[in-house]
Amino acid sequence: MLYRNLLTVALQGASLTNAVATMGRTTLEEGAACACEQLAVTLDGAVILPDSADYERESLNFWDIRAVLEPKCIVFPEDPSQVSTAVSVLTSCGAQFAIRGGGHMNFPGSNNIDGGVLLALNHLKDIHVAADNKTVDVGPGTTWADVYGALDAYDLYCIGGRLKNIGVPGLSLIGGFHYLINKYGMVMDNIVNYDVVLGNGTQVIANSTSNPDLFWALKGGANNLGIVTKFTLKTFPIPQISTTIQVFNESVIKDFIAATVDMANYRNLDVGAGPIITITYNTTTREVDAVLRGVQEGNESPPSSFRNFSAIPSVVTQNAVMRPIEWHNSLDSPFQMFRVQFAQKTMEPDTEQLFRIYQLWKKSVDGLSDVEGLIPTLVLNLLPASALTVGKTNGVGNVWGLNDDQSLIIWQFSTGWDKAASDLRMTNWAKNLLDFLHAENQVKGLASEFLYMGDSGEFQDPFLGYPKENVARLRAVREQYDPSGTFSVLNWGGFKLPSV
Repeated sequence: MLYRNLLTVALQGASLTNAVATMGRTTLEEGAACACEQLAVTLDGAVILPDSADYERESLNFWDIRAVLEPKCIVFPEDPSQVSTAVSVLTSCGAQFAIRGGGHMNFPGSNNIDGGVLLALNHLKDIHVAADNKTVDVGPGTTWADVYGALDAYDLYCIGGRLKNIGVPGLSLIGGFHYLINKYGMVMDNIVNYDVVLGNGTQVIANSTSNPDLFWALKGGANNLGIVTKFTLKTFPIPQISTTIQVFNESVIKDFIAATVDMANYRNLDVGAGPIITITYNTTTREVDAVLRGVQEGNESPPSSFRNFSAIPSVVTQNAVMRPIEWHNSLDSPFQMFRVQFAQKTMEPDTEQLFRIYQLWKKSVDGLSDVEGLIPTLVLNLLPASALTVGKTNGVGNVWGLNDDQSLIIWQFSTGWDKAASDLRMTNWAKNLLDFLHAENQVKGLASEFLYMGDSGEFQDPFLGYPKENVARLRAVREQYDPSGTFSVLNWGGFKLPSV
């Protein structure tokens, strides 16, 4: 125990100069061997090696099959202090590492690593509701279903992920869509405090008065600045939600898209409401299903916010009033089902052009019918102007810096398939079709260059769509809080802020 404590103190006191030098000369294998060995001593029982009985199970704990890699060891810190110790060891060893929160980010290297160290935050699952019921503290090992379940006992709700098993940290740090953003803003706009471990192992808090630049930068800055060990989110007295599931066939697709455009443009700050909009195409049966999954706060049923969809003849309509946790528990997205890739562009709402995008997407998908296990989905995520107003008027802002004078629609290809042999083909298909359709939107004056990290592919760079002044400010914050480059050189996966 004494040796372990002395080693921990020594590691946390190592100079950044030595750490930077180590980063530049240590190989992947050397750094990982050094860190795994030291962490096995300093965090006794928290390290899993490849010969462990638990290694295979934990190495598969990712949503996307493509994210499954082979780390040298997997480290499970139990609390923020152990996260701090782990980061200090990783930095002193010059060890390349990945960070896993919920494990839902779906491209290789974003939350896993071959031959390096995987820092898994699964055990940091504390949830604590404040005495005044206005905020909740949430650990990075939780899913949004965990959070909603804890809030249910207090008749509270918060702005978080839409699906059951989405992890808290990834979604919160990239912006975060929820159903009620038209009234309450993005997930990042509802976070009032972050507890953060920096690249040198230091633990700090970031809020509107303490480290305010870091506070701003974490609102959309992703994993470029540190490891958040606690999120403090606003809560709201919303004990019930009104839900609707409506399924339509291809004969009314244009009307379905028109209703989507109308909802994107509709400004209603009185009632929080929003959908998940998907169009799936079965290349074998040639059947198309357009699906609305809508949520409105309160108990009005059917929810009037979706009246334009309800006016369209549907194949299935299910309306129900329920507690939020009931709804989220019904929307599962099982891990390790398929290889899956997201890719997206953004545009102003326009029915004719979105219908053209749908038609060309469907025609293009026909050319992929020989791909084994093909599951093509066109997703339309609404970004109402009123949601952007929250970030403009809360006195903090966010990294996105989007104007609130125009609603936007993110059109996304969400495509699953079975075989690794199809990976390159699917990536090329998505990139080429995206670029072609986006170029059309540019000519028509409908294109936005904004890219949402949660819907983007690994070949896309969301930072190119942020205001240049925000990117410059974000770089300055990174230089201040991570001068050694821990979260750019050693932790290199995910959407990383460019060096220049």
